[in-house]
Amino acid sequence: MPKAYWMATYRSITDPAALAKYAELALPALQAAGARFLARGMPAQVYEAAPHQRAVLIEFDSVAQAIAAHDSPGYQAALQALGQGAERDIRIIEAAN
Repeated sequence: MPKAYWMATYRSITDPAALAKYAELALPALQAAGARFLARGMPAQVYEAAPHQRAVLIEFDSVAQAIAAHDSPGYQAALQALGQGAERDIRIIEAAN
């Protein structure tokens, strides 16, 4: 079964305190669901139409595991804490092999 990657980009952050609370709750919830954080922060370099935005890359053992992590009660509590504090884009993709 191919691994899966959760890619998140932050288009804007309007409430840094809400983002901090989200991170406090999201990290342990996702790790408990099997997440391995590979990279997070501002990009070292961007190309083409990519905006210079915060990004997060997380690895899971499968797409099903990544979806279950997102839908878990712990992560949903983190999303509630975030509220409208950030506009984000999250994608879960299957590894090529």
